[in-house]
Amino acid sequence: MELTKLFFLVFVVQLLYVIPKTSAQLFEFLDKECGDNHSTPNAYLTNLKTALNSMSSDTQITYGYYNFTAGQQPNKVEAMSLCRADVSVDDCRDCVRSSATTLLSVCPNSMKALGYSENCVIYYTNISLFHVLTDRPFWAVRFDGNVTDNIHKLNSSLTTLMTSLQNKASLGNSILKFATGNTKITAKQSLYGLVQCSPDLTRLDCVKCVQNITLSVFTKYFITTSPFFMATGGRVISPSCNLRYELYPFYKNVTYVATPPGSTRNATSSAHGASSSKSHKIIAIIVPIVGSLVLILIIASISIFVRRKKQRKFSGNFHKEEMDTLQTLQFSTGVIKVATENFAVDNMLGKGGSATVYKGKLTDGQEIAVKRFERDAVLGEEQFKNEILTLAKLHHRNLVRLLGFCLEEDEMLLIYEFVINKSLDGFLFDPEHRASMHWETRLKIINGVARGLLYLHEESQQRVIHRDLKAANVLLDAEFIPKIADFGLAKLFKTDQSQAVISKVVGTHGYMPPEYLIQGQVSLKSDVFSFGVLILEIVSGQKNSSFQIGENEKNLLAYAWKNWQEGKAWNLVDPALSPAFSAEILRCIHIGLLCVQNNMADRPTMSSVSLMLSSYTMTLEVPLQPAFFIQNRPVLLSEPSQDNSLDQSNSRSLSVNDASVTELYPR
Repeated sequence: MELTKLFFLVFVVQLLYVIPKTSAQLFEFLDKECGDNHSTPNAYLTNLKTALNSMSSDTQITYGYYNFTAGQQPNKVEAMSLCRADVSVDDCRDCVRSSATTLLSVCPNSMKALGYSENCVIYYTNISLFHVLTDRPFWAVRFDGNVTDNIHKLNSSLTTLMTSLQNKASLGNSILKFATGNTKITAKQSLYGLVQCSPDLTRLDCVKCVQNITLSVFTKYFITTSPFFMATGGRVISPSCNLRYELYPFYKNVTYVATPPGSTRNATSSAHGASSSKSHKIIAIIVPIVGSLVLILIIASISIFVRRKKQRKFSGNFHKEEMDTLQTLQFSTGVIKVATENFAVDNMLGKGGSATVYKGKLTDGQEIAVKRFERDAVLGEEQFKNEILTLAKLHHRNLVRLLGFCLEEDEMLLIYEFVINKSLDGFLFDPEHRASMHWETRLKIINGVARGLLYLHEESQQRVIHRDLKAANVLLDAEFIPKIADFGLAKLFKTDQSQAVISKVVGTHGYMPPEYLIQGQVSLKSDVFSFGVLILEIVSGQKNSSFQIGENEKNLLAYAWKNWQEGKAWNLVDPALSPAFSAEILRCIHIGLLCVQNNMADRPTMSSVSLMLSSYTMTLEVPLQPAFFIQNRPVLLSEPSQDNSLDQSNSRSLSVNDASVTELYPR
């Protein structure tokens, strides 16, 4: 794509270009000033070139969304590019390559820059970008043409169409959030629209992004009352979302299909009329090739046989399709042993009921965390397989990233990204560390876990119920961004499935809701309950299973409920937290109590919880009595194991006068 076919906007805070256009002017280059210069040009420029080169040369991505990071702060670069989903893969890649090259040459000293062409948007910055709503800067363009007939009808139709498209686009997945459509203005005239969000956004952030740029532009530049004007077409572009409307069908019918890396497109060809001489040449070429292939197959068969002898018998429990999908994630035992110094004690990060976690470093310098399952651990093999098949399909900022696994030489190993601050419980339930966790940090953790759960429940390719959300399974990176971990007990649902009844109840005592613990009923609301317990723990700095404030040894939920009813909710709050944030803290207690209500139907969904956390003007419902709040005789349950985990194989309904004995397995 030629340079003159690109539009570029250099980042200036709160800056807006509204450029009148005609069809002849559509591809004219916009000359403008580049933004602020960086203080260390060489380091930043090197990282910027690395990120843009990675984006330009990538041939694995087929769905039009590219994101790359290079370097470390203060010279870290985050870059993304998003293609219109109605253009072909080849056109998208051409646009990304041209845009990356041109943007770098036009803005060589800018820390942040946004570029736009007909087929793609490109943006780079020195601050966090991925999974972050970024609607500034934005760029807008409109037609000079003024609607003279049916302007009120067009305005109404435009509002309806954009609302519909923003909702439709927001319901996409982590690969694509895109929608097109049209609506009738009159019998002879239709209005056409397009909305696209960066696929790393949550559903709510997608809607919010479109609404923000719509409110900032439409009523000020596209539709005005003095003078009375409405443009016949327009578009708005920001890093996180873009939209367009016209009075003619401007979008194409080609859409992206997410295909595995290395897959090829379908192609058709004809071979009519081939001459006999060509046939002879083909035969002469094919015969030695076939002979070579046979030899290669024999060698490969021997290699596979030897390799399978080294692998655990457990690998046979994977379906063939599953193993084929996971081949690219396999590590060799030798590589992991070198990385962890043969699982040295000094590299041990922690130990659970069925696995030990070690720190390691690969030969390229990347730090990793290796989860080594015990050979004879109860539920170990099942959790190992479940975690691989679940995490391999999940990609989100607030979920721990699975790098690979190993099934050789009688080893079961999972390899993750290394998260430097380890787990939340190490900070939250340690008096010394807890005092350093200010409210801003705790609120960031609450919001991040909420976003992660929302992705699992509504935005991933497959609906996932975590079933073991707790402080120990929330990891914290260097900036205290939370990452949900340990998917060994996760339950996969179909996208239209919301609940199920299971015969084996597994999880951690104190975080499981009553309908799951007693009846084996697992649903989206199971994780909501666990999240509510986690909120109350973060606010109080107290662990639910060992709760104690002063001489009070009540259950955390019961204590929170009692003080809420008496108007003394602040009694629950960690004394280390500042009263300056009392409104936010009390609101979080309110949301936590809504999540732990005894009746599953009364608990909100994670999408509602996310909205409650992000909108302080939203009125909250009055919470009802939480689970496990028994004023008379308590329900009797067996004591949990040391790490508070249990496995109940034959669960049944419990009442106040009925006791149950559970089988306990440590995890």
